[in-house]
Parts: sequence; structure tokens; C-alpha cells
Amino acid sequence: MAQTAKQRYLFLAFCLLPTFLLFLVFTIYPMLGGLYYSFFEWSGTSSVKTFIGLDNYIKLWNDSIIKQAIFNDFFFVFVKVIGIMILSLFFAVALTQLRIKEAPFYRIVFFFPNIMSVVVIGILWQFIYDPSIGLVNSLLTKVGLSEWARPWLGDMTWVLPSIAIPAIWAGIGLFMLLLMGGISNVPKSLYEAADIDGASEWQQFWRITVPLIWPQIKTSILYIIITSLNGSFVLVQVMTGGGPGSASEVMGSYLYQRAFEDFQFGYGAAIGVLILVVSLITVLISQLILKKEKVEY
Repeated sequence: MAQTAKQRYLFLAFCLLPTFLLFLVFTIYPMLGGLYYSFFEWSGTSSVKTFIGLDNYIKLWNDSIIKQAIFNDFFFVFVKVIGIMILSLFFAVALTQLRIKEAPFYRIVFFFPNIMSVVVIGILWQFIYDPSIGLVNSLLTKVGLSEWARPWLGDMTWVLPSIAIPAIWAGIGLFMLLLMGGISNVPKSLYEAADIDGASEWQQFWRITVPLIWPQIKTSILYIIITSLNGSFVLVQVMTGGGPGSASEVMGSYLYQRAFEDFQFGYGAAIGVLILVVSLITVLISQLILKKEKVEY
């Protein structure tokens, strides 16, 4: 018996150790390295590093662009969570409950943006928003709303919503499939019983569908929050570079500019630490807000 337990533990160690080592090398080590470099003034290319203690963090606290970047990051978090969850839930319910004949085709269409590179998506939507040849302004002109046409990515008021739209568009398919998997596991007998009791489709949605797929909804929201805080900078960098001015700057794009364009690697590392702290706090608060007991009927 003892030999069997020992073999089981050896097998578990054999399976877990490679993953744990990769986690140490590619996650923990870079995190500790970033924290270490944040206490130095360093260009990233020189062999000379000057220890400056908390100066980078003091500079961070007084940096007005950082405040704008944090606001923009949370704007994307809020808009993407609302937009993606509403649309993906709507399409998931429609494709599973309405028995649409072309449902497999629509699943492919909605998921297609997820297999595209974020860089390609950014370039594509740059052309769509182009003031001269872009699809948006051309359509507005054709329907007689030419006064609404504007340089969408160059307008300080509209640049954030303009970036948020492709971000939502690109994220719908993945979460739609996740929610469809949850909805397909809901017993049909529950809907039949609700029909007999006279419950409307809206009541069935709120009283049966949403509670039973809450784990999938919670997972989707947390994933959107994490990817928004850590991954929005790619779309921003491709489409606007943080402009006009700093109107679309996010923490990731600002880190890239300071570390790899201005060669302030120590300051960039401090921004990276800030991104990590903000992400952890946001996810923890989100988990507390979304905490709900799993419902089983």
C-alpha cells in the first residue's frame, strides 16, 4: 500500500514538475526581474545601472499620463465586459434555443476573428476608419450624414470608442462558444416545465439559463478583465500608438514607449509592476463581486 502511494506521488511529481519549472522560468523569473529593474535607472542597452530606490515609483505617482492610461484601461474593461457579454450571450441563446438551420455556419463566422492576429485586426479597422477611403465615413456620406463623418482615430472624443468596437467584435466568438457549451447542458425538461407553468421566454432566460450557466459567465468576465488590462495595448499600439496626444494611451502602450522607444527601461519596469498590481487587485475585487453559489436544479 505504501509502495502504491509512493508511486502515485512520483507520478504526480513527474507530471507537475516540468510545468512548474516552465512557470518559474517564464512567469516568476520575469516578474522578479521586472521588480528588480524598477529600482534602477537603466537604458536597457547599457551595462551601467544606477540604483535609485523608489524614484521610479515617485515619478510614476506624479505622471499624469499614467492616470490617463489607467482610466483608459478601465474604460476598455468596462466596455468590453458589457459589450462582449451581452452580444455573446444573445448569440449563444439564439443559436442554441431558436434551432437556426445555419447555426454551424454562424458559429464559424463569429469565431473567425479569434483566429486572426490582433495586428491584422488593428490594420483592418484602421482602413475601416480611414477618413478618406474608410467604410464608416463612406457609408455616412452615402446615407446623407456626411456631417457625422470625422477622423475617428484622430478625434480625442471618439478614439476610445473607435478602438473598443473592434476589441468587442474580436472577442464575441470565443465567449459565445463557451456560453453555448453551458446552455447546451441545461436540461430541456426545465424549459418544458417552465412552459407548463406559464413562464415567458424572458423569465426562463433569467430564472433558468443565467443561473445554470453562471460559472461560464463568471469565467468569461474574469478572462475579459485580465486580457483587457494586459492585452489592449497591442490594438492601441497598432491603431493609434496611444494618440492623438495621449487620449488612447493604456498602461501597456505607455510601458512600451518608455522602455523600448525612450530607453527608460527602469521606469518601464516600474510601469510593469503597476500593471501587475492593478490587475491582481481588479481580479480579486471582481471575484468577490461575482461570487455566487452554483445553482443546480
